[in-house]
Amino acid sequence: MAITDVAEYAHLTDADIEALGAELDALRREIEESRGEEDAKYIRRVIKSQRIAETAGRVFGLGAGMKGWKGKAAWAASAACLSYAKVIENNELGHNIMHGQWDWMNDPEIHSTSWEWDSASDGKFWRHTHNYMHHKYTNVTDMDDDIGYGILRVTRDQPWEPYMLFNPIYNFTLMMGFQYGKAVQHLELMNAMKAALNGGEQYAEYDWEEFRSRLKVVLTKITKQTAKDYVLFPAMAVPFTGARGYKKAASANLVANTVRDVWDHMTIFCGHFPDDAEKFTIEDIDNETLPEWYLRQMLGTANFEGSNALHFITGHLGRQIEHHLYPDLPSNRYNYINSRLVEICEKYDLPYNTGPMWKQYAESWRTVIKLSLPDKYLTATVDDAPETHSNKRFYDESGETTVVKGEIDADGNRRGLVSHVEELAAAK
Repeated sequence: MAITDVAEYAHLTDADIEALGAELDALRREIEESRGEEDAKYIRRVIKSQRIAETAGRVFGLGAGMKGWKGKAAWAASAACLSYAKVIENNELGHNIMHGQWDWMNDPEIHSTSWEWDSASDGKFWRHTHNYMHHKYTNVTDMDDDIGYGILRVTRDQPWEPYMLFNPIYNFTLMMGFQYGKAVQHLELMNAMKAALNGGEQYAEYDWEEFRSRLKVVLTKITKQTAKDYVLFPAMAVPFTGARGYKKAASANLVANTVRDVWDHMTIFCGHFPDDAEKFTIEDIDNETLPEWYLRQMLGTANFEGSNALHFITGHLGRQIEHHLYPDLPSNRYNYINSRLVEICEKYDLPYNTGPMWKQYAESWRTVIKLSLPDKYLTATVDDAPETHSNKRFYDESGETTVVKGEIDADGNRRGLVSHVEELAAAK
């Protein structure tokens, strides 16, 4: 299970991969050299619109406790404005700023090292689990904690255990409180639970002191965020409409946080768990070059299509492939990079995993539900299932690989991964 040789799986020679890397490097340089005032104006407009929306949401919240239609209208306006503000702050601002996309401006206000987002998740911990572990080891089993977030089975490379029967419930709970799921991710709670309950040789020297140190940071940030959303700002409505105003303002915050969490869950799952978002083994990346890393990102992530407005409110993470290739380039450039990357994929006969948002999200949920069951109840093989592929996908009955790297047909067309996957599908 999982891909053990990325070059073989992609049907590319070493020379092909180096050439692919050179083209992607050139595309990076093009964007870096053209960054300028228009990009700076873009991010400042986004910050301004987010702050206006948040301020409006807080002001409307002051009147949410009024009786009659005025109170209902104020509550709805508060919830809507705060939902927009939290979605934009989380996706287009927080996530992208902390990736260093705007560090080139040398503006301390929006520098990756100084930004702390409006979320229960601690920025410093998130930068480690996400920027480093996830982006360096994208979809590498036993390395990337974003593969199931430590609780979900999303690939057959994860051995089935009885607790996985409740996969759909875990996923729904994660969706409704996604900020808290991200907040505790750095704690690696599953490992802590196994160390506490099971012991065993691999947990004999579990570092409980480090766990407690991390837990303190996590609880501190959650407490601060909770106080802000459910104590401080709702309390500002008390002088105007009393206890009723407090409850209404707090409920508007709850709705906004839930909207942000569900939207964040959808956005991220669409980029990582649809069909054909490949998984990899640690052995294959021990001596990985940058071009090989590029290739792994292209095979392991997925996009979704939509309007410019949809891409904006998802932090341009509908361009997840582009983001994983260039996580520190400005998000407003991803649509342009997309047009170039599609051409590169066609040139090397590589898949470009994309589709409507609803389809990508539905496939993610189907995988979560399906893999709650043991493998013996699943029909596809462990090497060629929608959510799990391995190099053996291209082996013949005798166990020998059928892959020919860099193959060119009689008409001069490349016969790479896309062509051979299509042949497999036609043969079934």
